[in-house]
Amino acid sequence: MKKNILSFLGIFLLLAGCTFDYGESESSGEEMPDLVMENVQYVRVRSADPIAKFQAERAERYERRGVMKLQKFSFEQYGKRGTEVNASGSAVNASVDINTSDILMENGVRIEVNSEDIIIETDQLEWKDEPKTLSTGESNEVVISQESGTRFTGIGLFADARRRTWEFMGEVGGTYYQEDDEEEEIEEEEE
Repeated sequence: MKKNILSFLGIFLLLAGCTFDYGESESSGEEMPDLVMENVQYVRVRSADPIAKFQAERAERYERRGVMKLQKFSFEQYGKRGTEVNASGSAVNASVDINTSDILMENGVRIEVNSEDIIIETDQLEWKDEPKTLSTGESNEVVISQESGTRFTGIGLFADARRRTWEFMGEVGGTYYQEDDEEEEIEEEEE
């Protein structure tokens, strides 16, 4: 019995002198993610049809803050019962509010809206899900282009997807090409 107590005390003293690394504590000022995933692909489905697909090289989920941080983020949004991509985009970094589905994309942001034949390129872009708006900071440079050759460069962008409107908050310049509908109608009638 005395030998067991001495052995127990010896092990206790040995363990008391050891330290274990449990990672950084919250006192270091930096919160540790609750979940880390690599090479993530997430598909959102409604009525058995995919409506959106998200991919990221790395995802970190912070439950307490309600945020998912993504690195090398890309997405596709589907229409026509999940068979056609109507919008796609990418960014080096993105932050998703888990509760509201708002997304802040940063560094090399590129959005292509196929249904509108529009490409948006900027350094920072925020999607607000409830009002369905896109916006940049007031001083961010934004390039909007179309396959037709239309290209605008402006400062600050606000776009309302429900109203299908967009406006620049600062200076803007560029070239706008409009197809002449009358010429198309005349060519069709001649055939």
